[in-house]
Amino acid sequence: MIESKAGAPPSPFHRHVFLGEEHERSERKTWAVIWLCGAMMIAEIVGGLLFGSIALVADGLHMSTHAGALLLAALAYTYARKHADDADFTFGTGKLGDLAGFASAIILAMIALLIGYESVSRIFTPVPIHFAEAIPIACLGLVVNVASAWLLSSGGHHHGHSHGRPREGHDQDEAHHIKTAAGEILLEVFEDGVPPRFRLRAETGPTISARTTSVETVRRDGTRQVFVFRDHGGYLESSDEIPEPHAFTAQVRIGQQTYPVVFEEHEHAHGATGRDNNMRAAVIHVMADAAVSVFVIVGLLFARAFGWLWMDPLAGIVGACVIASWSYGLIRDTGSILLDMNPDRNMANNLRQAVEREGDQLADLHLWRLGPGHLGAIISVVTKQEREADYYRAQLVRFPSLSHLTVEVLHRS
Repeated sequence: MIESKAGAPPSPFHRHVFLGEEHERSERKTWAVIWLCGAMMIAEIVGGLLFGSIALVADGLHMSTHAGALLLAALAYTYARKHADDADFTFGTGKLGDLAGFASAIILAMIALLIGYESVSRIFTPVPIHFAEAIPIACLGLVVNVASAWLLSSGGHHHGHSHGRPREGHDQDEAHHIKTAAGEILLEVFEDGVPPRFRLRAETGPTISARTTSVETVRRDGTRQVFVFRDHGGYLESSDEIPEPHAFTAQVRIGQQTYPVVFEEHEHAHGATGRDNNMRAAVIHVMADAAVSVFVIVGLLFARAFGWLWMDPLAGIVGACVIASWSYGLIRDTGSILLDMNPDRNMANNLRQAVEREGDQLADLHLWRLGPGHLGAIISVVTKQEREADYYRAQLVRFPSLSHLTVEVLHRS
């Protein structure tokens, strides 16, 4: 059995670094939000003690639990980065964020239970509400949480395209530059929220005429399809959609000349494979706190305006239900990763088809997530052909999210 990274020559000592694309940036943002919450916590506790406001002290202590949950996320980022090359972690430290996200989800569930319990208790045993202090503090907490959410979500992107990382969607497949006697032409498959079509435009030289331009695709099974173009002002676009997969040779005819261009399909993982659950947990914490602040403000305003003291605990119950729902989703997603459940059934089926399309049999397949944007796979192939592991590795190179691939070949007479 030979093990190597997909598309790379076999090597027993390649790196196992499976951190997310935005790992260091997310780490910095999380620490920044911790400092913001810490400063707010100290200001509220000190201010409450100086001015005799127990409500302000209570909110400061609540903010300390908020900062503690974010500290868990920040420490997970830091530890995963510092130990990314530690050989003791057989498959790297990419899952540490999912472990931290799972722990944060448990904390959120406990917070939801405590808020729900306290709210139900206050329905049966109402307590006096100091509106003059409670409403401003709730508004201040909302401002801090909105600022925290903005800091955590700003400047990053949720998906991108690079080696070893999945894209949730993509605007175009490969772009090819064609050199002609008149100048350079760009051919691409464009699908930015629309069905995929060919686009052609002149990079240098004169514009291209739609009447004298066409593309004929030739697939491995010999299937051919001719695409004619329409002029969209500045570029030409094919009238017909391009069927999947986008793996073919495109015979580009411009005037009397024909230029062959090879397109290779790169299949990317779907769903939550590229999601950073550590950052997701941090964002959910601040969003949960913000949601509770909104419900509390609404409840307090109604209680003060109409004397409906039950509105305050009712708002707490609604907030607890929202937090519990978010917590459940986070526990479900991170738990499945920690248990090495199949992260993408569609990709698993495509892997099977890629191996078996020439008559071989995929005897065993294990697919799991190693970290944000990184998948690991172990495949066992039964074949009658004289093929080795490198042959199947080459067949699977179009799956760039396979960051760690082990291939076992069993020859059958």
